[in-house]
Amino acid sequence: SEHLQQARIPSGSQEKVSVPDSGPEMAESQVAVAPLVTSKLSVKAPEFYPSGYNQNFADSSFEDGYDGYLTLAEYVQDFLNHLAEQPGCFETEIEQFAETVNGWVTADETLQELVELVYQQATSVPNFSYMGARLCNYLSHHLTISPQSRSFRQLLLQRCQTEYENRDEAAKGDETAQKQFHAFVLFLAELYLNLEIKGTKGQVTRAEILQEGLRELLNVLFSNPVDNNLMCAVKLLKLTGSVLEDAWKEKGKNDMEEMIQRIENVVLDANCSRDVKHMLLKVVELRSSNWGRVHETSPHTKATPENDPNYFMNEPTFYTSDGVPFTAADPDYQEKYQELLEREDLFPDYEENGMTLSGPGDQYFNDLDNKMDPEIEEAYEKFCLESEHKRKQ
Repeated sequence: SEHLQQARIPSGSQEKVSVPDSGPEMAESQVAVAPLVTSKLSVKAPEFYPSGYNQNFADSSFEDGYDGYLTLAEYVQDFLNHLAEQPGCFETEIEQFAETVNGWVTADETLQELVELVYQQATSVPNFSYMGARLCNYLSHHLTISPQSRSFRQLLLQRCQTEYENRDEAAKGDETAQKQFHAFVLFLAELYLNLEIKGTKGQVTRAEILQEGLRELLNVLFSNPVDNNLMCAVKLLKLTGSVLEDAWKEKGKNDMEEMIQRIENVVLDANCSRDVKHMLLKVVELRSSNWGRVHETSPHTKATPENDPNYFMNEPTFYTSDGVPFTAADPDYQEKYQELLEREDLFPDYEENGMTLSGPGDQYFNDLDNKMDPEIEEAYEKFCLESEHKRKQ
């Protein structure tokens, strides 16, 4: 016992301590083990996380639902932050999120709270507008909540309407007000592109009210031609310009021409920076190229150098005896190519390790004269036919 007292084993330690053998009575007491002490420190305590690490993202998924969350706001906000950090998990975790929200939202007040949380995240977190629009589209189709007075989409559009009505004041406001307004504009643009409206016959369309709202927002931005507003208009047109123009043309409207005219007037008259004017001119150039969309040659029209600007795109490049490159687009292509074929040094003789690799009777040149294997020849002809068919499409 004296030896054990002198060892002074610390609490919680399980180290073995040897004591001298003082007889048979000590044979069974060769090892001393201190009692096990259980720590009260949680596995999620801050001590276990590096400085600056957000504990909300300690788990890579939300498979446990809302266990451990006290309110809907806590759960939804954590999931939104999770999406902002790991956008790639949207497809794998959105279904579980919707099921959890369905079990939690049982009144109009909680549905309104859900809409507000998503809206604030989409308009305050940089680069979350696209993900927020996708989330809104999914929830609008998969929420089966008990409140029947208003749906998620209706409350979302009403929330956007509230911000939309203050557009004139926001566009003329200070830098903070303009920044918030521009975030709303870009979120509305993403909603227009991603929010699907299913008709009675099963057809899927975009929200008509958002289309008209974007046109009015463009007018407001161009009516207040300061740099920040004009830059927002540029982003909006780059994002939705092609879709808006197609929709307006289907209705027989010429609204995009009016927008381009307003841009040209701003470039000429507005007191904006040179860089912003350059950005506006780039939008005009983009629209003149059909918003960057490439239309293939009509299948009924054979592609020629005159009607297809990409006719020579995939043609190989050859070199003359002087090293001058030329392609099929060269006016003297036939003459230069024939000269290339007639060159005697197309396959020059050379030696390697003292052995001639080319010459009369060489097996390499004999193989060049042999015909292709029938199976290979058939596959090659099929490839040529398919390539020609794709080229004509």
